[in-house]
Formats: sequence, C-alpha cells, structure tokens
Amino acid sequence: MEYPVYETFHSWQGEGEHLGKSAFFVRLFGCPVHCPWCDSAGTWHPDYVPETIEKRTAASLAEEALEVNPEFVVVTGGEPCIHDLSALTRALGEKGLRCHLETSGAFAIRGDFDWIVLSPKWQALPKPEGLRQANEIKLIVEDETSIERWLEALGESIGGKTVWLNPEWSKRSDSRVLKSITEFVKARGAPFRAGLQAHKFYQADLLDAKSLPASPLGGNPSLGY
Repeated sequence: MEYPVYETFHSWQGEGEHLGKSAFFVRLFGCPVHCPWCDSAGTWHPDYVPETIEKRTAASLAEEALEVNPEFVVVTGGEPCIHDLSALTRALGEKGLRCHLETSGAFAIRGDFDWIVLSPKWQALPKPEGLRQANEIKLIVEDETSIERWLEALGESIGGKTVWLNPEWSKRSDSRVLKSITEFVKARGAPFRAGLQAHKFYQADLLDAKSLPASPLGGNPSLGY
C-alpha cells in the first residue's frame, strides 16, 4: 500500500487536548472538501499543487517517524480519510507509535487510531459514525454567527466531547469573532473551550526544513474558493 504524501515533518501539536506535545506529521495529498480558507491548499488546489507527488509505503513512513521519536504521529491532509489508512496505522503500531487522525469526518475512517480530532466543514458535513468515533471536535469560527449555526447543524451528536472553538486563522484578530467565542464559553462552559492554532505563532512547523510553507486561500468564494 502506497500513500500520496504532500509533506512529512517533526513539530508539536498546536491545537486541542494534546497541545504542545512532540508530534510527527504525515500530510496526505487530496481533498474533495475544498474549504474557501484552506491553509493546506497545496494538497488539492490547482494553483498550489506541486509538480510531483511522492508516493510512500506505510512502512517507510513509520520508519521516518520512528527516527524522531515523537509522542505520536498525526495523519492529516487535505482530507486523509479519502484513503484507506489501515496499512499506515498498522505499520505505525508495529513500531510502537501512537497514531492520531485529523479529519472533517465526511468520509469513513479506515484504520485503528489512538485519537481522532474531527473538524466539520460546511462543504461536506460529517457522517454520524465519524462524530461518534471522534475524541474531540474542533469548530472553525468564521464569523460571529458560526457557533450557533454549527450547534444547529450538529445537534446532540456532539455529546460530551470537548468542543474547541477556533477562530479561522485569517480572522484571528477580528474582535467580533473573538468576542463571540469568549462570550459563548463564558455562557455555556464545558464541553466548549476557546482554542487557537498556537503552532502558527511559533512558526514551529517551518523549523523543520521538510515542512512546506502554508498556502492559504484567503476565503474568496467569488473566485471559486
């Protein structure tokens, strides 16, 4: 089994329950979701896709991860679940490596993961089974109405899982977005928590020469993204 790999790099987890922990990232190529503010557009957008995509075996990815001895490996994308990840999680497990997944939840999760972060997207809403499997949920807050709209869309499927409210990166200084998160957390409390992409402030990922620069789209639907 070979996987189309956009990039691999060693950094630390910048979001959620495992914030600040050493992590090796495997970013796979391909995504049919196409978020207008995507910051990993090189995995799918024709303006950013690299000329060549490397295909790697699960075993070679596990070997590379083992060399840096992270606390866990994060499989991300793009949307990683368009691929059957069973061989990859098996190879990582055989090396004694814990494996985390970051997914929109819109596709079936194939593979044995130790932790699943589900970040739903409007362009392709998550499957009920994905929400059940998730260990934590990350909602992207694009404007001051986002949180309420997500709660209406997801309903009781959130359950008792931690729900992170992250400002969309281009809105990280928007006082209206930040206020909406602050006021909601103050009013509701658990399981809702204010979140942030802390690794971007540190530029932690880019300290590994194998990490590719971000390719943010900027969120302009009139241009098709």
